[in-house]
Amino acid sequence: QVQLVESGGGLVQAGGSLRLSCAASGRTFSSYAMGWFRQAPGKEREFVAAISGSGGSIGYADSVKGRFTASRDNAKKTVYLQMNSLKPEDTAVYYCAAARSSAWYLRARMYDYWGQGTQVTVSS
Repeated sequence: QVQLVESGGGLVQAGGSLRLSCAASGRTFSSYAMGWFRQAPGKEREFVAAISGSGGSIGYADSVKGRFTASRDNAKKTVYLQMNSLKPEDTAVYYCAAARSSAWYLRARMYDYWGQGTQVTVSS
């Protein structure tokens, strides 16, 4: 069983930055691929970024490529999402998720554990 707790969300102006963190419980954090997803009101949950268990493979949605950076610290059992050059369309609840796999997935249904989410609001 893995429990995930996100933090770092908030209100920021367009062009600003935020850093989300997701702290995990459990003893084998490095064996889990971690994903970041987001869901805006009235929209489906969408893939943002994901990172393999070792951190050696990272993937991004086209909409955030070049602006967001995913990373992880396995010793701290924490995954991060650095978000720069934020846009109003980035406004959403952001979720981290863990998959029992060393490789990451695009599809939300492949992830086994989810955090409660953290709100990110970008004002224009």
